[in-house]
Amino acid sequence: MSDKNKSEDIVDENLEQEVPETQEEQVEVEELSVEEQLKEDLAKEKDKFLRLFAEFENYKKRTSKERMDLFRTAGQEVIVALLPVSDDFDRALPELAKSEDKEMFKGVELIQNKFKQVLKAKGLEEVEAKAGDVFDAEIHDAITQIPAPDKKMKGKIIDVIEKGFKLGDKIIRHPKVVVGN
Repeated sequence: MSDKNKSEDIVDENLEQEVPETQEEQVEVEELSVEEQLKEDLAKEKDKFLRLFAEFENYKKRTSKERMDLFRTAGQEVIVALLPVSDDFDRALPELAKSEDKEMFKGVELIQNKFKQVLKAKGLEEVEAKAGDVFDAEIHDAITQIPAPDKKMKGKIIDVIEKGFKLGDKIIRHPKVVVGN
Protein backbone atom coordinates (compact mmCIF):
# COMPACT_ATOMS: atom_id res chain seq x y z
CA MET A 1 0.00 0.00 0.00
CA SER A 2 1.13 3.41 -0.74
CA ASP A 3 1.64 6.11 1.84
CA LYS A 4 -1.27 7.94 0.44
CA ASN A 5 -3.61 5.00 0.96
CA LYS A 6 -2.27 4.45 4.48
CA SER A 7 -2.85 8.03 5.38
CA GLU A 8 -6.41 7.88 3.99
CA ASP A 9 -7.11 4.74 6.01
CA ILE A 10 -5.82 6.40 9.15
CA VAL A 11 -7.96 9.49 8.50
CA ASP A 12 -10.97 7.27 7.83
CA GLU A 13 -10.39 5.37 11.10
CA ASN A 14 -10.08 8.64 12.97
CA LEU A 15 -13.26 9.93 11.38
CA GLU A 16 -15.08 6.72 12.27
CA GLN A 17 -13.91 7.04 15.84
CA GLU A 18 -14.96 10.69 16.04
CA VAL A 19 -18.35 10.14 14.47
CA PRO A 20 -19.69 7.93 17.26
CA GLU A 21 -18.60 10.47 19.85
CA THR A 22 -20.32 13.24 17.89
CA GLN A 23 -23.41 11.10 17.49
CA GLU A 24 -23.48 10.37 21.23
CA GLU A 25 -23.13 14.05 22.00
CA GLN A 26 -25.83 14.79 19.45
CA VAL A 27 -28.14 12.16 21.01
CA GLU A 28 -27.56 13.69 24.46
CA VAL A 29 -28.29 17.17 23.10
CA GLU A 30 -31.41 15.81 21.39
CA GLU A 31 -32.48 14.10 24.61
CA LEU A 32 -31.98 17.31 26.53
CA SER A 33 -33.82 19.28 23.93
CA VAL A 34 -36.65 16.73 23.86
CA GLU A 35 -36.78 16.84 27.66
CA GLU A 36 -36.69 20.62 27.61
CA GLN A 37 -39.34 20.63 24.89
CA LEU A 38 -41.56 18.40 27.00
CA LYS A 39 -41.07 20.69 30.00
CA GLU A 40 -41.98 23.71 27.88
CA ASP A 41 -45.03 21.92 26.51
CA LEU A 42 -46.07 20.96 30.04
CA ALA A 43 -45.67 24.56 31.22
CA LYS A 44 -47.73 25.79 28.26
CA GLU A 45 -50.48 23.26 28.96
CA LYS A 46 -50.52 24.19 32.66
CA ASP A 47 -50.83 27.87 31.75
CA LYS A 48 -53.56 27.08 29.24
CA PHE A 49 -55.41 24.99 31.86
CA LEU A 50 -55.17 27.74 34.51
CA ARG A 51 -56.45 30.35 32.07
CA LEU A 52 -59.30 28.11 30.99
CA PHE A 53 -60.18 27.36 34.60
CA ALA A 54 -60.17 31.08 35.50
CA GLU A 55 -62.31 31.86 32.48
CA PHE A 56 -64.79 29.16 33.52
CA GLU A 57 -64.97 30.53 37.08
CA ASN A 58 -65.67 34.01 35.69
CA TYR A 59 -68.36 32.53 33.44
CA LYS A 60 -70.03 30.82 36.42
CA LYS A 61 -70.01 34.04 38.44
CA ARG A 62 -71.35 36.08 35.53
CA THR A 63 -74.17 33.65 34.73
CA SER A 64 -75.11 33.42 38.40
CA LYS A 65 -75.30 37.21 38.64
CA GLU A 66 -77.31 37.40 35.40
CA ARG A 67 -79.73 34.77 36.73
CA MET A 68 -80.24 36.76 39.95
CA ASP A 69 -80.79 39.94 37.95
CA LEU A 70 -83.30 38.11 35.75
CA PHE A 71 -85.30 36.97 38.77
CA ARG A 72 -85.22 40.49 40.17
CA THR A 73 -86.27 42.15 36.90
CA ALA A 74 -88.96 39.56 36.15
CA GLY A 75 -90.64 40.45 39.44
CA GLN A 76 -90.05 44.12 38.73
CA GLU A 77 -92.02 44.00 35.48
CA VAL A 78 -95.05 42.49 37.21
CA ILE A 79 -94.88 44.97 40.08
CA VAL A 80 -94.53 47.95 37.72
CA ALA A 81 -97.60 46.70 35.85
CA LEU A 82 -99.54 46.58 39.16
CA LEU A 83 -98.65 50.12 40.29
CA PRO A 84 -101.54 51.73 38.36
CA VAL A 85 -103.92 49.39 40.20
CA SER A 86 -102.53 50.69 43.49
CA ASP A 87 -103.01 54.26 42.24
CA ASP A 88 -106.64 53.45 41.37
CA PHE A 89 -107.22 52.16 44.90
CA ASP A 90 -105.75 55.38 46.30
CA ARG A 91 -108.14 57.46 44.16
CA ALA A 92 -111.17 55.23 44.80
CA LEU A 93 -111.02 55.15 48.59
CA PRO A 94 -111.59 58.90 49.18
CA GLU A 95 -114.57 58.78 46.84
CA LEU A 96 -115.97 55.70 48.53
CA ALA A 97 -115.56 57.40 51.92
CA LYS A 98 -118.04 60.04 50.73
CA SER A 99 -120.56 57.30 49.99
CA GLU A 100 -123.15 56.27 52.56
CA ASP A 101 -122.33 52.58 52.07
CA LYS A 102 -119.68 52.13 54.77
CA GLU A 103 -119.49 48.34 54.35
CA MET A 104 -118.42 48.74 50.73
CA PHE A 105 -115.76 51.23 51.84
CA LYS A 106 -114.43 48.78 54.46
CA GLY A 107 -114.38 45.94 51.93
CA VAL A 108 -112.42 47.94 49.35
CA GLU A 109 -110.09 49.20 52.08
CA LEU A 110 -109.38 45.61 53.17
CA ILE A 111 -108.64 44.62 49.58
CA GLN A 112 -106.30 47.60 49.19
CA ASN A 113 -104.45 46.77 52.42
CA LYS A 114 -104.00 43.15 51.39
CA PHE A 115 -102.80 44.23 47.94
CA LYS A 116 -100.25 46.63 49.47
CA GLN A 117 -99.04 43.97 51.92
CA VAL A 118 -98.42 41.54 49.06
CA LEU A 119 -96.46 44.18 47.15
CA LYS A 120 -94.49 45.09 50.27
CA ALA A 121 -93.69 41.41 50.86
CA LYS A 122 -92.21 41.33 47.34
CA GLY A 123 -89.89 44.21 48.26
CA LEU A 124 -91.87 47.23 47.06
CA GLU A 125 -91.43 50.39 49.12
CA GLU A 126 -92.85 53.85 48.66
CA VAL A 127 -90.38 56.65 47.95
CA GLU A 128 -91.08 59.34 50.52
CA ALA A 129 -92.00 62.64 48.92
CA LYS A 130 -94.21 65.27 50.51
CA ALA A 131 -94.88 68.97 50.19
CA GLY A 132 -92.05 70.99 51.67
CA ASP A 133 -89.28 68.45 50.92
CA VAL A 134 -86.26 69.68 49.00
CA PHE A 135 -86.43 68.72 45.31
CA ASP A 136 -83.78 66.16 44.31
CA ALA A 137 -83.50 65.46 40.57
CA GLU A 138 -81.98 62.02 41.31
CA ILE A 139 -85.11 60.92 43.16
CA HIS A 140 -88.00 63.12 41.99
CA ASP A 141 -89.48 63.71 38.56
CA ALA A 142 -90.55 67.37 38.20
CA ILE A 143 -93.75 67.67 36.17
CA THR A 144 -93.84 71.44 36.27
CA GLN A 145 -92.61 74.48 38.14
CA ILE A 146 -94.91 77.09 39.58
CA PRO A 147 -94.22 80.32 41.43
CA ALA A 148 -93.54 79.47 45.06
CA PRO A 149 -96.26 80.65 47.49
CA ASP A 150 -93.51 82.04 49.72
CA LYS A 151 -89.72 82.35 49.58
CA LYS A 152 -89.21 79.33 51.82
CA MET A 153 -90.75 77.03 49.18
CA LYS A 154 -88.34 77.93 46.35
CA GLY A 155 -86.66 74.75 45.09
CA LYS A 156 -88.95 72.62 47.22
CA ILE A 157 -91.84 70.30 46.44
CA ILE A 158 -95.20 72.06 46.34
CA ASP A 159 -97.38 69.04 45.51
CA VAL A 160 -96.96 65.29 44.83
CA ILE A 161 -98.93 64.26 41.74
CA GLU A 162 -98.01 60.56 41.68
CA LYS A 163 -96.28 58.41 44.30
CA GLY A 164 -92.89 56.91 43.61
CA PHE A 165 -91.78 53.40 44.43
CA LYS A 166 -88.57 51.46 44.76
CA LEU A 167 -87.94 47.76 44.58
CA GLY A 168 -85.01 46.91 46.82
CA ASP A 169 -82.48 49.67 46.26
CA LYS A 170 -83.64 50.57 42.75
CA ILE A 171 -86.28 53.23 42.09
CA ILE A 172 -88.76 51.73 39.63
CA ARG A 173 -91.05 54.77 39.48
CA HIS A 174 -89.96 58.26 40.45
CA PRO A 175 -92.47 60.39 42.33
CA LYS A 176 -93.97 63.03 40.04
CA VAL A 177 -93.94 66.41 41.77
CA VAL A 178 -94.62 70.11 41.28
CA VAL A 179 -91.68 72.31 42.25
CA GLY A 180 -91.71 75.93 43.38
CA ASN A 181 -89.43 78.44 41.66
